[in-house]
Amino acid sequence: MKKLLTIAALLAAMTLPSHAQEKLSVRLDFSPWGVQAAMHLAKNRGWFREAGLDVDIQDGRGSGNTIQLVNAGQVDVGQVQVGLVGSARAQGARIVSIWNFQRKTDLCVLVDRASPITRIADLRGKKVVVFAASPWAPFIDTFLRAGGLGRDDLPVEVVDPAALWGTYIAKRADGLMSTVGSAIPIAEGPRPSRCILASEGGVTFPSYGLVAREDTIQSRGAALRRLIQVQQRAWEHLRANPEDGARAVMAERPDARLDPKVLTEQVKLTIDYFDTPASQGRPIGWQARADWDAALKSMEAAGVVRPGWNAGDYFTNALME
Repeated sequence: MKKLLTIAALLAAMTLPSHAQEKLSVRLDFSPWGVQAAMHLAKNRGWFREAGLDVDIQDGRGSGNTIQLVNAGQVDVGQVQVGLVGSARAQGARIVSIWNFQRKTDLCVLVDRASPITRIADLRGKKVVVFAASPWAPFIDTFLRAGGLGRDDLPVEVVDPAALWGTYIAKRADGLMSTVGSAIPIAEGPRPSRCILASEGGVTFPSYGLVAREDTIQSRGAALRRLIQVQQRAWEHLRANPEDGARAVMAERPDARLDPKVLTEQVKLTIDYFDTPASQGRPIGWQARADWDAALKSMEAAGVVRPGWNAGDYFTNALME
């Protein structure tokens, strides 16, 4: 009997994983779209599991909402537009950008491809829509001033997020304030469009990446480092194989009724906005202080942060070292 128990114990030990899977919760920005492809690809192919991680990927209800949940300790990590760290910290949040894979500003005003609108000044007398919690909100006046415009010259209508696309597609608005990667592929069918970039108005805003609370970085640094490494692996794969990202998102969210062509184009456009001059040649997600300095200057000009800021309070590359 003793010998049988010993054999049974040995067999049981052989079936156990070589190391425990560490749990991490990651809250995304919105319902599924291309910018989330690397998360879903890593989950779908078991790359998180290979790295010793059990990652719970949650759909979100906006970057701002995700940041609130991260700051409240209800989720470990948020995949959001990391430029929102500025306003969050101004309101007392203790979150930091730990990895910023889409480092180039991708805020844009979507306009009909056939329209004569090619620069900010051409928006005079037109109508643009935006939703209240959009990252665009604090930068609208800065953007307009760069084109010699004010609110009296350009009606900016704040609409419910659910009505945003319907208003633009039905041509009840001349422009839509959004992001390049999310907007262009969706508009291609019903209303082919192009973008006037926020950067043309002097706005610098870091786009998608990962954020976490300061205490989470201290206590769970090893797990966060592995999460970042897996995401770097996934995005490197997607550079050459964007269609795999679309397939992974659809496999992980089969009930979302997604268009693989739209998803693939969103993945490609996400990658197009990976690099800034200051981050060129660096590992995916590495953050340049010069980029954060420029972003915080934009935020200060827009009244998002107060003078006297230190860029090092808003981001860290420590988890990539």
